[in-house]
This record gives sequence, structure tokens and C-alpha cells, in this order.
Amino acid sequence: MQDKRATLEIIAPSVEEAIAKGLADLGLPEEAVEVEVLDQGSRGLFGIGSRQARIRLAVKSAPSEERPEPERVHEAPAPIETFEEERETIPEEAPAPRRVTPADEMSSPEEEHDLQVARDTVSELLEKMKIRARVSAHFGEADEERTRIPIHVDVNGNDLSILIGRRAETLNALQYIASLIVSKELDKSVSLVVDVEGYRMRREGQLRQLARRMAEQAVKTGRRQVLEPMPANERRIVHIELRENPDVSTESIGEEPRRKVTIIPKD
Repeated sequence: MQDKRATLEIIAPSVEEAIAKGLADLGLPEEAVEVEVLDQGSRGLFGIGSRQARIRLAVKSAPSEERPEPERVHEAPAPIETFEEERETIPEEAPAPRRVTPADEMSSPEEEHDLQVARDTVSELLEKMKIRARVSAHFGEADEERTRIPIHVDVNGNDLSILIGRRAETLNALQYIASLIVSKELDKSVSLVVDVEGYRMRREGQLRQLARRMAEQAVKTGRRQVLEPMPANERRIVHIELRENPDVSTESIGEEPRRKVTIIPKD
């Protein structure tokens, strides 16, 4: 292989995930490879009619003897296994997400009512989906940019992967619908976060890693980096992660439920 560079084709739900997986397989930093996007893929609507992204990585310089065989193609794993696989690559230093209820204070009757409405709404939706699960609710912690304290609804049970779906599209759809119902029932805007088996806690680490990597890409290329549509709670994680970055700024664009974060390099 004197004159041939090692290449690797990757198929994954998105271009970003394909790049991350390819770099992990090669054991190389992004600067050491050239990325060719063969197919941007398509999200479809809630996973219907979707098509996965396909890229090719070419090593710029000769890697170590452990480099992969040329022209290998990796199919993306099943949805839940994908998240588990990605979780294993998250750096140890990634900050653990916080699940903090307001300072051990007794909730007021109004707050208890809000929690009950959130629990009942999600429970009823699951019942209509013929899914049996345990549902609980608690108040989360408001970040510095929000005055509303979000309501976290946790769903636990056996084999609930169907509630997460490909790249959490099913979970995000459930959260969006539940949020609309709860807000209408309480006659006020409610920040609602629905989690299944701790998925969103794992997802937070992945989002922080993605935010840092795409910020580096924005600075390197001098171009805006537009992330894929995310629910409000996931966009907030990206904004917070890059808030102190002196080289980029962030903003959300578009309309719900396809609102997305744009990472903008500073001059």
C-alpha cells in the first residue's frame, strides 16, 4: 500500500455521526483525514421515508499498522445499540448532567398539580400506545437563561426502546405532543422534558461533545455550522456548552418542531 491511502466508508443516521464513527474506527483526529460526503441522507418525517448518510474518509498521511482495511463499509447499528456504542466513546471528562429538584423544599399545591397533570398526560399517551411503564415527574433546574423551571417526566419499564426510536425521533415527538397537551391543560407555557430509561442523560454527553467538535469545524472552515433539528431542551445544552467559547456564537433558527442550532464563527 505504498501509494494508496487508506479509505473508509461509513453509513450512519447523519453526516456528523458518520464522521465521529469513522474517526473512532480509524483512531485519528479529524485533521488527519479528508471527508467526502457521498450522501447527505434524509430525516423524513418522524423517521418515515428517512435515508441514512454515507461518507468516505481518506487518510491524509500513512497511519499506524493498526489502520483498517481499505474500502470497508460499516452499516449503522440498530437504533438503541447506536446510542450505546456512541456512549462508550464519550470522554470521561464530559460533565454529567444534573437532575436537581428545587432545594428539598415542599412543593406548593399548584406545583403538585402541575406535576400530576404532566404524569397523567404522559401515562394516558402511553396507555393509548398500548405501552406499560412506570411514570414519575419532578421539577428540574432552571438554567441561567430561563426563568421557567422545567418539568421532567421519567418513563421506566421493560424493553422501551420503541419509545426512543431512531435518533430519538419517537421520543421527541412524544415530548412535543405531551408538552402541547400539558400547556393547554394548565393554560400556560410549560417546559416539559420526557426521558425514557435515562436516555436523555446519556444524550447530554453526546450533545456536548458534538457542540465542541462542530465549533472547532466552524472556526477551522470559517463557515456557519447548522445542526440538525432538536427539541428545546437539547438546543439549550448546545447553547450552554458553547456559551463561554470566545471563537463562536450560537443561535436557534427555524420553527418548532424543526428548530435548529447554528454555530457562527466570530471574526
